[in-house]
Amino acid sequence: MRIFLNVLFWSLTSLLVSGLYLKGKGNSDKSEVLIGLSVFALSFLYLPFFLYHRYKGKDLSKYTFDYKKLKKKE
Repeated sequence: MRIFLNVLFWSLTSLLVSGLYLKGKGNSDKSEVLIGLSVFALSFLYLPFFLYHRYKGKDLSKYTFDYKKLKKKE
């Protein structure tokens, strides 16, 4: 999973950089599509896989707000 995330991140980042480079050269039709696709893929494809990989098997109950613990402290 870690290798897959690395490959996906760097390929999408290179796609974004190539789109920004093409936009600087003046070819804005293709560059805007590349930038849009890379941002879309980073946010809706990479981010869920990354969050799943990082939080798999962790106890998330200690990060939630519990009113019972708050009342004990008062």
